[in-house]
Amino acid sequence: MSNDILKYLLIVVIALFAIIVLAYLMLMKKMKSSGIREIQKLRAGTEEKKFTAEILYQKLYVIYLKTPFIKRYLLKIRRRLEIINIDDEYLTRGQASKILTNSILIIVPLTLAIIAITNQNTLLMIFLLVFEVFLADTIINGMVDKIDNKLLKQQINFFSEIRHAYHEFNMVEEAIYQVAQDDEQVEMSRQAEKIYEVLISNDPEGELEKYYDIAPNAYLKEFAGVSYLTKEFGDRKVNGASLYLKNLNNITQEMQLEILKRDKLDYVFQSLSLISIVPILFMEPIKNWAVSMFSFTSSFYNGKAGMIMQILILVLTFICYLLTRKLKDNGSVNMNTKNTENPWQSKLYKNPVIKKFVDLFIPKQGTKEYRKLQQTMKDAASKDKIEWIYINRILLCIVTFIISILVIMYLHNIVIQNVYTDPTANYDVIGQMSDKDMKSAMELTESDNDYILYFKGDSSVTQADIAKAMEKGRINKDYIQSSSEEINEAAERVLGKIKLVNSENMQWFEVLLSMVFAVIAYNTPIWMLKFQAKMRQLEMEDEVMQFQTIILMLMRIERVNVEIILEWLERYANIFKEPISKCVNNYESGPWEALEQLKEDVSYQQFIRIVESLQAAVEKIPIADAFDELDTERDYYQAKRKESNERLISKKGMIGRGIGFAPMVVIFVGYLIIPLVFIGLMSMSDSMNGLSTSY
Repeated sequence: MSNDILKYLLIVVIALFAIIVLAYLMLMKKMKSSGIREIQKLRAGTEEKKFTAEILYQKLYVIYLKTPFIKRYLLKIRRRLEIINIDDEYLTRGQASKILTNSILIIVPLTLAIIAITNQNTLLMIFLLVFEVFLADTIINGMVDKIDNKLLKQQINFFSEIRHAYHEFNMVEEAIYQVAQDDEQVEMSRQAEKIYEVLISNDPEGELEKYYDIAPNAYLKEFAGVSYLTKEFGDRKVNGASLYLKNLNNITQEMQLEILKRDKLDYVFQSLSLISIVPILFMEPIKNWAVSMFSFTSSFYNGKAGMIMQILILVLTFICYLLTRKLKDNGSVNMNTKNTENPWQSKLYKNPVIKKFVDLFIPKQGTKEYRKLQQTMKDAASKDKIEWIYINRILLCIVTFIISILVIMYLHNIVIQNVYTDPTANYDVIGQMSDKDMKSAMELTESDNDYILYFKGDSSVTQADIAKAMEKGRINKDYIQSSSEEINEAAERVLGKIKLVNSENMQWFEVLLSMVFAVIAYNTPIWMLKFQAKMRQLEMEDEVMQFQTIILMLMRIERVNVEIILEWLERYANIFKEPISKCVNNYESGPWEALEQLKEDVSYQQFIRIVESLQAAVEKIPIADAFDELDTERDYYQAKRKESNERLISKKGMIGRGIGFAPMVVIFVGYLIIPLVFIGLMSMSDSMNGLSTSY
């Protein structure tokens, strides 16, 4: 039976092989036909290679999306790129994956370098590895900003081509459609196609409002809005030139100023964030060099004082890094792509127990404290909610208190360990002990440890008790043959060590100090908001000049009134958004009164002048006459805008350099020079006292 089965199986295998050979021959014959050869010729040179960078990034995107920690960064990048690459999923995935891959290629070698440099300092290593999380955000934001800046530069070329297309077609939507077919500028083509779809839709006004919410920058909003108004109300000639093209020229000039401003800010701040971080990598090499060259400094660097100095430098570095980032970010007009719908704070606040606890700290609505906090958030343009800020404050407070207690306990433990492990000897100020002296010093330390362990915890022990134990050799036999003078000297030294070990316990004032640190951490989010608001005040003049450009574009368009101008200003406002929104809401109840209230709500004089011109345009004179100086003094305002940007960048650069170089100065002065000088003088003083007593 088995032979029959084998025979049938052999027949089946041979038959299958014959079928495969026959199919192959038929396929080869068909491939040689003229039609197939023609298709192969057409496909030659156009086929995508089996392995390309684009395909690799697409595959990596899927892998990153499944990786828990990396997925957070991927989605953060994606939110930014989705705005730029409208409806282009393939391009968004590719760019997001590329940016994340490049960031990983920077972070991984840096992590290995940190571990190699700080492997003997666990605290410093942990801090730097945690710090890399913030550094990764900086690297990613920088790469995304490059794409955003690339879009801005593409817009200038796009507007230049629009001018030629508009001359040819004399229709806004047709000119936009024609230029949007350019495949060389992919990001801008996507935006142009979207604007074209808005203009030809059944409800262009509604679709335009939707586009305002997703436009990557204010200049595309202005372009879309001006194009819509021109399409609806028609173009007109002003001094023999097209008003639409003149407005495009105004927007282009604004973009050119913005590009110059961004380039200068990038140049000023490109290394400041790095400068504020890099010095802490030299802490361990500085410590090793100082200890190897000047042995007397080991008591400082390996003791409590050195560790406290390290912690202060690390905290200072972290604060300076955050402030430097805040300072630079205020110079950008990029949209806030933070997930403001459902962040981790919102998920945490949904827990009933946590919600009830957090609500105890949040000031009641209508109170002075609540209004003050709301105003600070508005001034800082914060997208967070008050409850999210208080969750951050409470968590920072709790975490800081716990870390402070743990660090204080760690410092006590360091002192105790140093007592047990430091060599007991008086050695030279410069250089290190010889191997023979080191061996003798360690033997003396081990001998002292026996007595410390025996008498530790006994607060009533005296020098006489220790001397008596040494003399009788009850603990060890090291001092049986020693003289009384030697025994008393050793007993005094051991007693000092015992008192030091007994005193290294958690004290009440250290708990109080931890509470002070916790209170500081609790207030840190508010202080950061105030700092951000202060930096935003530097941008007021720049925003008012943007308002002047918007008014210049709108004032000669027919059917444009003061209310439309206010709506446009509200749309593009950042610093003055809240008072303008209030004015728009109150406009129906009385234009003059609403504008008067707007003047009371703001204190910046240049903006007040704009409001006064709007008041004149409400009842007395046409809008074009109310703002005629904007047109006649356009060159002056452009020059003033450039000079204002120069002053803004100069002021930010001065503040940024002061903040960025602070850690470097503190490390070299506070961690190297001062300890060397102070401890050296103390050591020399002790040596001189010893010499004087010996004589």
